[in-house]
Amino acid sequence: MPSGERITASVKGDRDPGYGSTSKMIAESALCLIRDVQGEGGIWTPGALMAEPLRKRLEAHAGLTFAIE
Repeated sequence: MPSGERITASVKGDRDPGYGSTSKMIAESALCLIRDVQGEGGIWTPGALMAEPLRKRLEAHAGLTFAIE
């Protein structure tokens, strides 16, 4: 941040990040694209298109928690 303030964020999961959580994140991302988002066309980055719907889906179905500390 320009003011020098620091923000700390954390992501925690209920599975091993290399196998259990990664596969759940990939599956939930695909479901989010199909069911939860509607882009206006063009080229979107994943964060710009799916940010809030994907966060909600990962917390509800994939055992992940996100926090700003």
